Amino acid sequence: MLEIIKDTVSYIKTHIQVEPEIGIVLGTGLGGLVKEIDIHTSLSYEKIPNFPISTVEGHSGKLIFGKLGGKNVVAMQGRFHYYEGYDMNQVVFPIRVMKYLGIKTLFLSNASGGVNPDFEIGDLMIITDHICLVPNPLIGKNEPEFGTRFPDMSEAYDKNLIAKAKQVAQNLGIKVTQGVYTATSGPTFETPSEYKYFRIIGSDTVGMSTAPEVITARHLGLPCFAMSIITDLGVPGKIVEVTHEEVQKVAATAESKMTQIFKQMIAEI
Repeated sequence: MLEIIKDTVSYIKTHIQVEPEIGIVLGTGLGGLVKEIDIHTSLSYEKIPNFPISTVEGHSGKLIFGKLGGKNVVAMQGRFHYYEGYDMNQVVFPIRVMKYLGIKTLFLSNASGGVNPDFEIGDLMIITDHICLVPNPLIGKNEPEFGTRFPDMSEAYDKNLIAKAKQVAQNLGIKVTQGVYTATSGPTFETPSEYKYFRIIGSDTVGMSTAPEVITARHLGLPCFAMSIITDLGVPGKIVEVTHEEVQKVAATAESKMTQIFKQMIAEI
């Protein structure tokens, strides 16, 4: 695994001019943040050795290098999911690649279904913790160079970054909520009983990504910040039929606010 990662990193380094400081993972319908990046290099996943290829609508499948908020960044415009048929090593492969490219902090975003009855469609939720109901990406042989065999997860989401996000949002006049994100395999949207179960076990929102990437990043020693856009509701009395297209549409509408917060946070790091 380590050799494959280093092979991919070597290829990418021949195509970029500067080492990225910040990594960004953009979720469903959230690729618009790329418009704020002063891009110097864009690499299609299919041209990067050993990289999986995103198969989901709303995920463009590009690795974007440039400047955002005055910092050198690398952004994944489209991520990989367990439900696409990839194993967990493939799902989190880009996180390990970004670490070896030089990033010091990881930002993540996703579209998710709110199960907190106080949430409304279009809300932005700062993720303070997660419940991972998909296979742990660290199962298997541990690479000591990545991190310890049994990594601590008491602070999966960096408290200082969470505090900074709240302050930035307040300064920008943008309403944010916070809560616990639960990761499931998908690709089905949840049944009413599943939504009820997720709320009972402590979830505020549920989606199909993010937690495995954060576990991997923390294993590598990377501080993480993540935000969900609530694109649908799994709250009794508010549950309606949901389509992927509708999720993308809501995400795209709310992403400008998320982009402002990310850009300002990165500028202040």
